Amino acid sequence: MTYIDTNINSFDAIKKGDIKSFEALFRAYYKPLLIYSQQIVNDEDEANEVVQEIFLKLWEKRNEIEIRNTVNSYLYRSVYNNSLQLLRRKKLDNKYKQYKNQQKIESINPGEEMEAIELNHKIGLILEGLPENCRKIFKMNRFQGMRYQEIADHLSISIKTVEANITKALKYFRKHLAEYIQT
Repeated sequence: MTYIDTNINSFDAIKKGDIKSFEALFRAYYKPLLIYSQQIVNDEDEANEVVQEIFLKLWEKRNEIEIRNTVNSYLYRSVYNNSLQLLRRKKLDNKYKQYKNQQKIESINPGEEMEAIELNHKIGLILEGLPENCRKIFKMNRFQGMRYQEIADHLSISIKTVEANITKALKYFRKHLAEYIQT
């Protein structure tokens, strides 16, 4: 590891825009700061983001930053604070996700759930009532997410045949699900 003077005066060159001094500081501290942040956040990618953000802000705000002790203490304190801030933000995000999931669970009433089960069963029966090729093309499009051209290429048929079968399937579904379709 290259030794770099970490007293307040060594930061003066960086404040003046000396990129070589900044690069030397970066090379000297990046890895140790990454390890330090990893110990706090327990995730290499997130630690990497924390340390990169510190160096980015250091360069962008170099004229505004006042370092009272050493560059070393400034960098480690910044990494510590930003790592804790990341953990707080993650904790808040997790609480929000749990809240949203709980809202979804509470918003499902038993009547709607039974209706959804019944509808899914009916859709399965209708799907099985389609002609084999029509059913296969419909499943490839709706369940596997394949586009018409992909289906045509895969089955060695024309795109018009795919379109006709999808139209046929949709008409069949509309006819047999009329009681569920709200107009």
